[in-house]
Amino acid sequence: MPKTAAETRLKAAGPHPKGKSPMELRVLRYFLAVAQEETISGAAQRLYVTQPTLSRQMMDLEEELGKKLFVRGKRKIALTEEGKFLRTRAQEIVSLADRTRAEFRMPDENISGEVSIGGGETEAMRLVARTAARLQERYPHISYHLFSGNADDVAERLDKGLVDFGLVIGAVDLSRYTFIELPARDSWGVLMRKDSPLAAKSAVSPGDLEGLPVLCSRQSHNELAGWMGAARKPLNLVATYTLLYNASLMVEEGLGYALGLDGIIRSSEDSPLCFRPLEPRLDVGISLVWKKYQIFSKAAEKFLEYLRREIDE
Repeated sequence: MPKTAAETRLKAAGPHPKGKSPMELRVLRYFLAVAQEETISGAAQRLYVTQPTLSRQMMDLEEELGKKLFVRGKRKIALTEEGKFLRTRAQEIVSLADRTRAEFRMPDENISGEVSIGGGETEAMRLVARTAARLQERYPHISYHLFSGNADDVAERLDKGLVDFGLVIGAVDLSRYTFIELPARDSWGVLMRKDSPLAAKSAVSPGDLEGLPVLCSRQSHNELAGWMGAARKPLNLVATYTLLYNASLMVEEGLGYALGLDGIIRSSEDSPLCFRPLEPRLDVGISLVWKKYQIFSKAAEKFLEYLRREIDE
């Protein structure tokens, strides 16, 4: 992913100054508290440390990184661009450290802990949900964290160790991961208002969409371009989206037609929306992926075991 200017400048700061210890988790927690409270005094009260101590820690952190992290106003403290970048990184580091500590404290005889799953919106999530429900019956102390995002978002979290598994849809490069192809496929189609002209059709062909305002997933251009065919004009793209629910609200308000996957938005009788499949049909596969050579927690190991069992059955 492209680096931000703040990331480039922070990396350019180089190693910590001679005689200074590298940043500690404790200092990152202090930094996050100051960023949230927006005052040294408020953060010091929350952390049960003295204000001079906390102020000194923040100045040492800025000296260590060689960059200014705060803009100190009369009443509040604001983050610089480098400070905002560090806040994101610090949140990831502290979250991963807390999760690792919790996993080491799990008793061997009673499996507990957290399973984190990132993925796009897909009906195949029902298989994950069914697995989690069965696992919950046997191990009630396992909890789950779900993150919704596109393939790039999921890959970034997988690479950083912020999720155990990723649910990816369609043509995605999986060479860096271990994966299971799930026994499910999603179908592309068009989400539209029931009073639109295309609602009378049983399926939507490439020619039907020519000139119409279309909303499309940011990552599906290549797949849909192949479906449209080289002889067709490009789609009249009026908006892109990451999650189809938000796009459905745009469709409902009359912005256009949303290309998306079936089964995500319910189009019941009282709904103003309906879904029509593409013709020719365009189906995509779904895979559960994880980092190669991943060392799982006991909870994640059990989840994968139960998922394989669910697939076999």
